[in-house]
Amino acid sequence: MTALPLADRARRAAAQVRQFAMELADAWGAVWRRSLQLRVVVSTLVLSTAVIVVLGLVLQTQIALRVLQGKEADTLTRTEAGAVLLERDLSGVDPSRDGAQGDLNNALDRLTNASVADEPSSTGAGEFRAVLSTPRGEGAGIAAGPVEDVPADLRDAVAAGTLSSKYVTLSEQGVEIPTLIVGQPVRTANGDLEFYLLFPLIAEQRTLGLVQSTLIVGGLILLLLLAGIAGLVTRQVVRPVRQAAEIAERFADGHLDERMPVQGEDDVARLGESYNEMASSIQSQIRQLEEFGALQRRFTSDVSHELRTPLTTVRMAADVLYASREHLLPALRRSSELLVCELDRFEALLADLLEISRLDAGVAELGAERVDMHGVVMRAVEAVRGFADESGTPLDLRLPTGAYAEVDPRRVERIVRNLVANAIDHGEGRPVSITLAYDEHVVAVLVRDHGVGLRPGEAELVFNRFWRAEESRARRSGGSGLGLAIAIEDARLHGGWLQAWGAVGQGAAFRLTLPRTLDEPVESSPLPLGPDPAPTSEVVPSSVPSPTPPPVPTPPRGRPVTVVPSWSDDDADAADRHADLP
Repeated sequence: MTALPLADRARRAAAQVRQFAMELADAWGAVWRRSLQLRVVVSTLVLSTAVIVVLGLVLQTQIALRVLQGKEADTLTRTEAGAVLLERDLSGVDPSRDGAQGDLNNALDRLTNASVADEPSSTGAGEFRAVLSTPRGEGAGIAAGPVEDVPADLRDAVAAGTLSSKYVTLSEQGVEIPTLIVGQPVRTANGDLEFYLLFPLIAEQRTLGLVQSTLIVGGLILLLLLAGIAGLVTRQVVRPVRQAAEIAERFADGHLDERMPVQGEDDVARLGESYNEMASSIQSQIRQLEEFGALQRRFTSDVSHELRTPLTTVRMAADVLYASREHLLPALRRSSELLVCELDRFEALLADLLEISRLDAGVAELGAERVDMHGVVMRAVEAVRGFADESGTPLDLRLPTGAYAEVDPRRVERIVRNLVANAIDHGEGRPVSITLAYDEHVVAVLVRDHGVGLRPGEAELVFNRFWRAEESRARRSGGSGLGLAIAIEDARLHGGWLQAWGAVGQGAAFRLTLPRTLDEPVESSPLPLGPDPAPTSEVVPSSVPSPTPPPVPTPPRGRPVTVVPSWSDDDADAADRHADLP
């Protein structure tokens, strides 16, 4: 019972530690990607650390080698001098007789107590311990000093008559002491003795430790200095770049008078001068474009207004002729009918031009009110019902009630009317479905036809002004080329989406998505946009590729998305595409 809670707590603690490590890694990655100065400083520290470590190892190795070489030279000199003294003192001593042990001890005492002044060449050897011993394997051997500390291989080398040395580690009272042992044979009256001097390397070890500590501390201080220097140097480069980025952001936000301060004649100053020249050129061109756009809008508005007066006069005369057409000759009767039809189109074009002028000037007003979208869509459908009956196009309505939203009924009705009229015009008599759906945040209207559809790339053009379908195809109605352009501006005015999808031979779909409350962001739509789902009972052979376009991406708020089908256009019978109607 107790083990399980402990295991659970351990797992939770491990999970929290992993989560914290992942968050820390993500935060570090974000800082690393955003800060050029941090990357330069860290890179400098890493490279400098590698260089300092390599140099420190080389220096420490060379210093240790020099210290040990000097120690070896002094110990060899000391050993040779001690051997000379021992040979002189032990020249008449027979190691095999009784009492030889005392002679050996006395000789070692005299050697140890010898004055340093008598051996000036060995003062660098330091303190030592001496050992005298008979060779191994010669009966009951005698020895003076700690002969057990001398390794066997060194004794064999000395017994062979050579001057030899070896580094060993001896343990005294639990303390490991590095020691240099030097040995050589000493001649006596009746055979040779083995003479060893044991030099502890404690002083040398302390010296090397001090050198190592000095190198480490110096390396750390050098790294800190390098980090500070790299930070200062990088700051001199990064600071103007950051300043240029901030000025560029403000310039992009519309502050066209922003300029970089120029100081000196270096590369940064040249960058500032180039940027200021570019900003001045862009500002001049933007102002020219604004003036040209304002002039164009004013021209369009003025022409539209000026044409209204003569158009009214012409309309009155045409109405008189049309009213009395029964009394006219057949040719004149047909001319009066054509005159009235073309005047209707001309009036619609003028109305669209005036509306576009208001939208471009930013003076369009949104008369929003809370209404049921069911009634708005129904009025738009009834406005084009006669056109649908004339073309023999069935209308499939799926319009639930209760879809309340804060919209401008006039503008939304105009959008839906335009979409439905387009679908009827290009549906080739096949059914056109109008679907209304809503959720907690948005309301959507989907107009779907099954006509000729859209070719690849045309979905990007249907919302352009004055874009027309293929001129070779006969149209039942004539459009001004501004209907969809006005529709998408009306959708943006509501803060919503107007999106298009189409495929050759599969028809096209237009989806209008609006927020139910003004100023509420639109993040999704309750209606899918794309081809009709295939029936579940229908099995499509795997050898036949399905020309289904990719899923429709979610656009940012207030921006339309046009979907371009990814397949090639092989249908030579697709004659017309969707244009727009007033």
